[in-house]
Amino acid sequence: MILRRVARPLLAATFVYGGINVLRNTQSHAKTAEPFLTDAFDKLEGVIPEQVPRDPATLVRIDAAVKIGAGLAFAAGKAPRLTSALLLGSLVPTTLAAHSFWTFQDPADKKKHQIQFLKNAGLAGGLMLAVADTAGKPSVGWRARRAAKDAGHGVEKLGRKAEKRAKKLAKKAEKALPN
Repeated sequence: MILRRVARPLLAATFVYGGINVLRNTQSHAKTAEPFLTDAFDKLEGVIPEQVPRDPATLVRIDAAVKIGAGLAFAAGKAPRLTSALLLGSLVPTTLAAHSFWTFQDPADKKKHQIQFLKNAGLAGGLMLAVADTAGKPSVGWRARRAAKDAGHGVEKLGRKAEKRAKKLAKKAEKALPN
């Protein structure tokens, strides 16, 4: 559908551009993300495996790579439900790290970050729609329910056939027995 061919690249453009911007200015983004990441790692101590990097610069580069890779794939219509879920998963911590407007005292800063927070909330809404969009095909849940229903009908049919066959065999056996 033409709507998807236009909407996906428009939605993805923000993420691709943002990811490229992060790679160009990794240190400033890492500095912004560091308090959020430190707090998150402190709260999740013992839950997150040791192999997960803790360095803010590395984490923002990984986030940028996800935004660029998933954004380009989403724009091209490749695995759109998966890539939109990846973008959504990337957007939430980025928004909380960079635009927690409630922590700002200066009214101008607070307003600027509140606008960015709400813009990201709108992007999240669009991504949620994309995650749920089956492009007119039945969802996995519907297909599973349909398969279970069809299997149930098949079992019922086999049961009726078996019952008929058992009755025929019982009649045959009755006839074969001496009186």
